[in-house]
Amino acid sequence: MHIHILGICGTFMGSLALLAKELGHRVTGSDANVYPPMSTQLQEQGIELLQGYHPEHLKPAPDLVVVGNALSRGNPAVEYMLDVGLPYVSGPQWLAEHVLQGRWVLAVAGTHGKTTTSSMLAWILEYAGMQPGFLIGGVPQNFGVSARLGETDFFVVEADEYDSAFFDKRSKCVHYRPRTTVLNNLEFDHADIFADLAAIELQFHHLLRTVPSNGLVIYPAREEALQRVIAKGCWTPVQTTGADGQWQACLIQEDGSHFAVLLDGVEQGVVQWSLTGLHNVANALSALAAARHVGVTAEHGAQALAEFQNVKRRMQKLACVQGVTVYDDFAHHPTAIASTLDGLRKQVGTQRIIAVIEPRSNSMKLGAHREGLAPSTADADQVFWYAPEGLGWDLASTVAHAPVPTQVCSTLDEIIAGVLALAQPDTQVVIMSNGGFGGIHTQLIEALEAMQ
Repeated sequence: MHIHILGICGTFMGSLALLAKELGHRVTGSDANVYPPMSTQLQEQGIELLQGYHPEHLKPAPDLVVVGNALSRGNPAVEYMLDVGLPYVSGPQWLAEHVLQGRWVLAVAGTHGKTTTSSMLAWILEYAGMQPGFLIGGVPQNFGVSARLGETDFFVVEADEYDSAFFDKRSKCVHYRPRTTVLNNLEFDHADIFADLAAIELQFHHLLRTVPSNGLVIYPAREEALQRVIAKGCWTPVQTTGADGQWQACLIQEDGSHFAVLLDGVEQGVVQWSLTGLHNVANALSALAAARHVGVTAEHGAQALAEFQNVKRRMQKLACVQGVTVYDDFAHHPTAIASTLDGLRKQVGTQRIIAVIEPRSNSMKLGAHREGLAPSTADADQVFWYAPEGLGWDLASTVAHAPVPTQVCSTLDEIIAGVLALAQPDTQVVIMSNGGFGGIHTQLIEALEAMQ
């Protein structure tokens, strides 16, 4: 079968393409924005990528068009698809029907940490010899690919709450029918499709309606929004994580790089790994609890995490030039920005931290998180915000009273010049965006190298 994927370079759709190819289909795809790491991964797998959304890409007609949720009515490819009557489906529905049916699905949902926790969980199962399938919205470095079918019934999926397609407004996660379900956290996000937090809570409730009574739901005990979701209806046993939960962490190192894992007050194992930050400790507890549900002891899981390599673009160290370390991070929400910088601060102590942030997510562009942006950078020493023409709201006034020195820039060159002026040995530069950010990562590293 020839499957053409519209929006193939999105993290979810690109992963879907890998699974379709592994199933033996001929897979092609098109996208308006083709950039690494997804474009690189797809090309390495021999999947043909086409730039833009032209009707010609759908000639001769594919057997099926899988439509990404970034596309809407008015898109030339969408209009042609509808006009000539090509068969089409949303990505989540295709995944549910052709990959997940009949399997033990372990789903990780939540506002933050889905990709990292899914990657941890898949790696723990792999380390235990269970050879799981997975689809993750990023590239786990332990595997080198974002998706695979696997060799057993177990399948780990990142369960996003974003909608499925222009014709299917259910959250993606509602399609997956998991047996093991992690709810990491829940805050307001995706302001382009959700009116308020209650609307997202309703989608999480719909997800819980699909979890069987012999399954397991894992969530942090102190998360008020998730408490409301559980109270609305849960027909499945639950386990809780965090300070008041059944699963707890006892920190051995303050930065979260070394901690003991407790279940009902009894130590289960000790994690000593390369990651830092309390957010990653919380992610680890959820992953360990989910893995235990399918038979992996927490002690074995802790051993696996010692060899866990974080996902690309999650505090991924890109280079160290003249003592200046440059990281790429996906943070796209004030809470994620704050937790990432907190983890780095605890790791590097008094060394200078420079944060470079692009407010690129749909919610950011709409200004939905404006109040939280400035406070989220408190652990940095200097912040550069990118405010390109047409952002649509006044970023400068929003961050005017930030707790640390802050500069709003309209060009990448301006940001790079500012970073170079401050860079000195033992400086940490964190570039935060959920997109390609105009290639600033490479440009900055080259500029630092030119200073040598």
